[in-house]
Amino acid sequence: MDIATMSLCNASSLEGCDLLEPMEAELQDVETSLMPAMLRVALAAIMIFMITIGFLGNAIVCLIVYQKPAMRSAINLLLATLAFSDIMLSLLCMPFTAVTLATTDWSFGAGFCRASVMLYWLFVLEGVSILLIISVDRFLIIVQRQDKLTPHRAKILIAASWALSFCVSLPSVVGWRTAGMAERAPQCILGYSDSLADRGYTVLLAVAVFFVPFSVMLYSYLCILNTVRRNALRIHNHATEGSVGINHVSKLGLTGLQRPPQVNVDMSFKTRAFTTILILFIGFSVCWLPHTVVSLLAVFSRQFYFSPAFYPVSVGALWLSYLKAVFNPVIYCWRIRKFREACLDFMPKTCRFFPKVPGRSRRRIRPSNIYVCSSETQSSV
Repeated sequence: MDIATMSLCNASSLEGCDLLEPMEAELQDVETSLMPAMLRVALAAIMIFMITIGFLGNAIVCLIVYQKPAMRSAINLLLATLAFSDIMLSLLCMPFTAVTLATTDWSFGAGFCRASVMLYWLFVLEGVSILLIISVDRFLIIVQRQDKLTPHRAKILIAASWALSFCVSLPSVVGWRTAGMAERAPQCILGYSDSLADRGYTVLLAVAVFFVPFSVMLYSYLCILNTVRRNALRIHNHATEGSVGINHVSKLGLTGLQRPPQVNVDMSFKTRAFTTILILFIGFSVCWLPHTVVSLLAVFSRQFYFSPAFYPVSVGALWLSYLKAVFNPVIYCWRIRKFREACLDFMPKTCRFFPKVPGRSRRRIRPSNIYVCSSETQSSV
């Protein structure tokens, strides 16, 4: 009896086990075409590299917030929580998937098979919840001009998100038919089910993990970009009017009059900041859309779940979902100068290829000036 059957028999009645017998026979009769051994080993090696990068990069984010009290703002606490959930995903889920992918055999027992499903969805849901909170916070600050998120409220939201993620992921370990066979998937997943309750729970996971966060974040970022564009036009028009007024004064020879004030805004900094936000949002969409579609098809479509194509498709979708845990620190290192400097500070001096050269100091503008004009009420960002 396979792990999926053992898991359900331990959690339900003998009648449930009898119902699984035809499915087990069907599963054994299906011709499964595993991926080539070299490709599986290569993907497993890449996953080990992803574990290393994800752990080190996200650990640096947590250390920065932990060691520097000045960095414990509301947004930084959220980013540290996001990094912690990615660390847990890298340590408690990805290594077992890499081993199973390389050996084509789940060797960690039926109990951990079910626990791994819950841990996977727990950490994924927590990471998505934090991204959703960050997007709503940016929307309130930039579009609504309401800066309501304090460190205390951020801690409350973090605790609530962990509790909600645990409640949503718990049913996957209580009474679900899981697929732990290596010929079906490289890790234990939610398998095909005829139960309306199981299918409803799958839809709930898909809505909670992808569809609702994607819709809210897409709306928030579109509104943010629209607000930034309108404010940029206002700033440009204000600067144009100021230059016209200066030229008019100079032509009249009224040098004693006060010149109209000019607005000096670092437009490149604003563009770069929002480009980083959009990259994170695009990364979330690309990494999670395939996995969401495959998860729904696996539970609703018997033909797809028992088809030879299910294994390579599930490997690709699962690999992309794990790539999200590595994506954030890579983007931080690429786009954020302070994060690169922090990485160099944590790196031993013997491992540095080039000495740290002090750069030219430049005073940045106040962040609130990025989003508002001088004639409007300013709010901190």
